[in-house]
This record gives sequence, structure tokens and C-alpha cells, in this order.
Amino acid sequence: MKRAILLATALALGGCATSPPAPVGIDYRYVLLGPEGVPVVRVITSAARCPAIDVDGTSTPMTVRMAPATIPVRPSRADLPAPKPSAFPVLTCEATLSKSAASASIAGRPLPLPKRNPQRIVLIGDTGCRVVANYDVFQACNDPTLWPFERIADAAAATKPDLVVHVGDYHYREGPCKADEPGCAGSPWGYGWDAWEADFFHPARNLLAAAPWVVVRGNHESCNRAGQGWWRFLDPRPLAPRQDCNVAADDDIGNYSDAYAVPFGVGSQMLVFDSSWVGLTPLTPADLMYRNYRTQLEQAFTLGARTPRAWFAVHHPVLGFAPNPDKPQSPYPGNAGLQSVLRSLNGDGLFPANVEAVLSGHNHLLQVVDFDALFPPQFITGNGGDWLDGALPEPFPPGLQPAPGAVVATILGTSRFGFMTMEPKGTGWSMQAWDVDGKPLTSCMLGERRAACTPLPKP
Repeated sequence: MKRAILLATALALGGCATSPPAPVGIDYRYVLLGPEGVPVVRVITSAARCPAIDVDGTSTPMTVRMAPATIPVRPSRADLPAPKPSAFPVLTCEATLSKSAASASIAGRPLPLPKRNPQRIVLIGDTGCRVVANYDVFQACNDPTLWPFERIADAAAATKPDLVVHVGDYHYREGPCKADEPGCAGSPWGYGWDAWEADFFHPARNLLAAAPWVVVRGNHESCNRAGQGWWRFLDPRPLAPRQDCNVAADDDIGNYSDAYAVPFGVGSQMLVFDSSWVGLTPLTPADLMYRNYRTQLEQAFTLGARTPRAWFAVHHPVLGFAPNPDKPQSPYPGNAGLQSVLRSLNGDGLFPANVEAVLSGHNHLLQVVDFDALFPPQFITGNGGDWLDGALPEPFPPGLQPAPGAVVATILGTSRFGFMTMEPKGTGWSMQAWDVDGKPLTSCMLGERRAACTPLPKP
């Protein structure tokens, strides 16, 4: 009852249309797009069994993806809090739909289905609330100004998107809130359902109901962090044996997954790549990661070659910059591990010529980097709610390159919370950046591998 009241209040304040209350026992329902854009419906429920789903007038029971369970303690990163068992007292259900399905609903509530030519796509990332005791980092999860993900998600839902692309890092509540930190008092922590619900599903509920999602895996969803929830709730594909991150000995399986393509628009595909386990240093052919990534990147670009244009969606920016607090005039370049494998496949330009743009998160800011035609533009939308990075130097130091040979033509960036939308315009795309309240920050035109943006207003 309390959740229904809060939901109605949030919808009224956000200017969104109210929805019927959820059936008893069903907490969340949403649609993910998997390989080839096939829609997968998921339900997270406290009920004892999966509900039925009505598709084009025919009712069928959903199947169990994962049953409720408490996963025993497994090793975590040495620099993170001592782990605890991951409790998942909820049932995860799923149903794969035909791409031709015209309607789908659960208990009378319609589900958002994919559109062949989406006219508005939301880009968002790095959305959770950072609580890590070992780093003495305590974001004020209880303050919608200091952790505004719910406001951002509601503003994005108000744009009435046809598709949402989340570029990774959904979960950040890795440690207990300190007793003298009122901003995060009472926050759940760890890798179980309570932290997942607080960090992602509850604040994202209106955006989850607004459109199907393409989900990119971030480093916070690697096996030694929140990987168990990733496989349980978000990855759109059938579970593979030993890929669930429950046993540390299987992490060489659970930390990797094949790339896949999601068609969108006329002659375009989104290539979704899992970089959750990549480090910062170049890789060599002797490394397992190099071999895995090379195979998976080959798969991605083979799929991408089917259409004139492809967008490469990966959590770690290949061609972006990250602020360097110790040396503000020397920001960190793009991910050297991914660059080393990409260069072995495609030479100095890193990407095939039909890759129109790279979409990423990881760096907690908004950033658009444009190059000459050898390199695709890099878009970073890591400003979705987690503690923001510092600003890039302004003016940006001339001559800095995110990858060898990637000469920057223009760069735009801001450490302000928000999200982006993209809409087709002519043969290209109109990209719009928005703040937490859905007010415009800047706009860009993307076409023929070039991004031209209007200057950002001063804060």
C-alpha cells in the first residue's frame, strides 16, 4: 500500500500519467531487447509462482528464470567491504515474445513493445548511489538533489521514449552507511535484492514502464561485485551453465558474454558489448581477456556489417577522457585494454568504417568527443545519478588524444546530472542533452561520423 501511494505521488509530481496499481505480489515488470531485437518480458515478484502473460489475446504462463535464493558469501574485491550473503527473496520470471507481437499485458497492465523505427531513444548510465565504506564515500541516497536518479528517470520517461539504452553501472551500494552519515541512513547494502531494488528498480520504475530497454553491462556488474543480480534480472539472454557469478571459480565464464546486435531505425544496429571485466592496461594475445574480447569483437563487427550504420554500445569509453584530480590538465585517455584488441582487428582507426558512434558511461559526466572521419564520435552519458566526476579542463589542452592518432576536433563536457535523447533527422540523428528536470543543456547533430554540438551554458 505504501509503495502504491508513493508511486502515485511521484507520477503526479513528475507530470506522468498514472498507471493502474500493480497486482498483488508483482513488484516490477519490464521489457528487455535481446539479440536481433527480440523482446524479453521480465517480472520480479514476491508471489510464489510466475504470472500469466497475455500476448495478442492468448494467455500463457511465464517461466521461472531464477527462483528465490540466498547465495553464500563469495570473495569480493580486496578494496571493498567484507561481503555478505546475497539474499534474493524474489522470483524472477520471463517470457520471450515474437517481434511481431502487437500487444502484451500482465494482469491487464500493458507492456511497452519495441517499435521498428524508434523516434526517440533515451541514453542514460551510471545511475546508482555510491556507498562504499572502505573509500569513506557516502553519497546522500536519501536526498533527491544529491542522488537524483529517480528525478532523471522520471524526466526521461516524460519524453515518451520508444527505447531506452542504459550504458551500465546500475548498482553502487556496496557497503554499509556510516552511523554519522544521515544522507544515506537506512540504506541497504551488498549485492542482494534489497540493494538492487533501492539502487535501480524502484527509482527507475516509471522509465521501465515507458519503453523497452537495451542494457549494457558495467564494471559494477562484474562477478566480484553485483554480477549475480545482473544475470538474475537484466541480461536479456537465456542463462548459460556456470555463468551466474554465484561461484568464484566460474568467474572466467560469468565475466564474459557474447556481443549481440539490436536493430533500430532504418539501416542501423546497436552492437552491445560486455566490457565489465576490462582493466586499464593494454592486453596481449597471451591474456585470456584478449582472446575472449577479440572473438567477441569479431562477432560484433560481423553482425554490424549487415547494415550501413552501427552504433557500438560499451560501458568503458574507448575514445573519451576521464578527469584526473591529481593532474587536472592531463585527463586520463580512453580504455587501453579495449584499444589494444580493437587495433588488432581494425588498425589505427579501431572501428570499422560503418560504426557511426560509440556510446559509453563509466566516466561520471556528459561528454561528446568529435574526430576526423577516421574515428567515430564518442558519447558518454555517465551522469545519470552516481557521484559526479570533476570537470574536464577548460579550455581543453590542445594535442591530447584518447587513443594514438585520435586527434580531437571538438570536445564538449559537463559534470551536471542528466541524460540524453536521440531522434532521427534526415540521414543523421539529433542528439539532445537534458538536465535532471528535463530542461535542455545542449544539442548535437550526428551524421557521417561527425558530431557538431552547440556550446553548453555556464552552470
